[in-house]
Amino acid sequence: MKFKIGDTESISKTFTKEDVIKFSEISLDVNPIHLDEEYAKNTVFGKNIVHGILVSGLFSAIIANKLPGPGSIYLTQELNFKKPVFHDELVTAKVEIIDIRQDKPIIKLTTTAYNSNNELVIEGYAVVKVLS
Repeated sequence: MKFKIGDTESISKTFTKEDVIKFSEISLDVNPIHLDEEYAKNTVFGKNIVHGILVSGLFSAIIANKLPGPGSIYLTQELNFKKPVFHDELVTAKVEIIDIRQDKPIIKLTTTAYNSNNELVIEGYAVVKVLS
């Protein structure tokens, strides 16, 4: 394999209200915490939040496009949601290789995402099969 432990890649995105609406339509998750401003005002967050699974999609984008790249197949993804991501908030996701199996083309990566204040919003890991 052309990878080594410690290799990293990242991607950043600002999730807009329109992104959240599209994701709600596709996923059928229409929880008002994501969509209804009046409802969200009365929650612990005080405003609308982005679906955690939508934010975690950034890990999939990195794995599919950058590290390890095209042909990668998810085997496992563990996610721990630490803080909410709000509409129009910049998020940076990062993956880092922490293990490479010697007997099979399988790698393990940490997956972390940070908001614009550099606060951890998601942490976890992924196990990926490398086909290319």
